[in-house]
Amino acid sequence: MAASEEQSREYLRRHRLPELLHRLGALLLFHRPERPREFLIQVLERVKAGRRAEGEYPFLMDEANVDAMFSLLDVLGQGYIRPAQYREGAST
Repeated sequence: MAASEEQSREYLRRHRLPELLHRLGALLLFHRPERPREFLIQVLERVKAGRRAEGEYPFLMDEANVDAMFSLLDVLGQGYIRPAQYREGAST
């Protein structure tokens, strides 16, 4: 592998750019905003504020989505799920 290619890989890894781009793409597909560029700018501003501890990091799902998913796994209404249920839910 050439030195410049290795430097490029290190740059991407150090700044976690593949993860960021993947998350941005997922947010775009999930929300499907009318103005995607403005949406991305707003998301990146939230990421920036979150890193300064001035706000929350933008997540794909909000608390209501997590509650809904939990209730789907907790079919008996016990208030908890078994590890096997968690793994099954996380794999889908």
